[in-house]
Amino acid sequence: MSVCTGLTQLIETPPHWAQKGRLALLANPASVGADYTHARDLIHHHLPGRLAALFSPQHGFFADKQDNMIESGHARDPLTGAPVWSLYGETRWPTPEMLEGIDTVVVDIQDVGTRVYTFIWTLSYIMEMAAKTGTHVAVLDRPNPIGGLLIEGNLTEPEYTSFVGRYPIPMRHGMTIGELALMFNERFGIDCELTVVPMAGWRRGMLFEQTHLPWVLPSPNMPFQETALVYPGQVILEGCNLSEGRGTTRPFELFGAPWLDTEALKQSLEPQSLAGCTLRETGFEPTFGKWKNAFCKGFQIHVTNPSLFRPYRLSLDIVRCALANHPESFKWKEPPYEYEYEKNPMAMILGSGNMVKALEKGERISSLERGWKGELDAFTKEREHFLIYP
Repeated sequence: MSVCTGLTQLIETPPHWAQKGRLALLANPASVGADYTHARDLIHHHLPGRLAALFSPQHGFFADKQDNMIESGHARDPLTGAPVWSLYGETRWPTPEMLEGIDTVVVDIQDVGTRVYTFIWTLSYIMEMAAKTGTHVAVLDRPNPIGGLLIEGNLTEPEYTSFVGRYPIPMRHGMTIGELALMFNERFGIDCELTVVPMAGWRRGMLFEQTHLPWVLPSPNMPFQETALVYPGQVILEGCNLSEGRGTTRPFELFGAPWLDTEALKQSLEPQSLAGCTLRETGFEPTFGKWKNAFCKGFQIHVTNPSLFRPYRLSLDIVRCALANHPESFKWKEPPYEYEYEKNPMAMILGSGNMVKALEKGERISSLERGWKGELDAFTKEREHFLIYP
């Protein structure tokens, strides 16, 4: 039996707020029903005359903007005639003018279960402005594609909050976007009028392939379900000069650099970092991004047992070993990164300057895990209040 998303629930049984007033929709190409029909088309057809505005997150409404910090502009939707407001361009916040006359902002966006994936923070901005303007927000829930059981990582330190981590949550949070909305609203004091339209049939232990829902890439470098499995770790390579595989057909699964000693790296990793995965040595030549047109020596990560695999641990260990083995070649990325022009990008991604220092000192990942265990345990207990699904 397939999972029914919040979008399907909305269309099949429209609640009272959807049948009156004017709606805005935050969406992108992955906002589709079970037959690949887009949320805009479904709402336009089943709730005629209700859709008055569209919002687009990072990468644009059609996810045509390839890289980070590539902005999209405002537009007009040819189907509905409604304005398409970009929330990753001249502003990341909806303005009061954008919400003028809107009764409900409908959010139908596919998250990938990782703190730095910016769609959840765009949601938080919408919720904050909606609280100020008295606008209702309705989140149409979707699966966490890497499941809702496992969580991993440190919580964001206050001085490193940013558009890739506004609130103190771990890198792998194990929540759906609807559950996160509930937490943001209550725990972090947004206090907007919020409705979460839940899924039917989803269970916390499900990976995306078990939902029988169609996978449409939610951003240009998230092409496969397998990409999402490694992303909570491999995204940290955006903070250094190791290629995270952008510019290849397997972004985030592939990683490497022209200077990387692959044998030394594999020998240096802690054995527990390789639990549930295999690193297959390979080479690749990115067509854009880091090391464009240069041959990179590296690996492809093959996840063999998702229940054992810890992507954040593995990628932290990759960075630790690359630093130790190549002190002259390894470099941290310089600012800017996601609208921050002074903070260390790796510290922003990790949500911690202390973590960067620990990696520079060669501290083993098992020690880092012990250091964040207390705050992760507290988060685990706190999030229980906001969980919707068994």
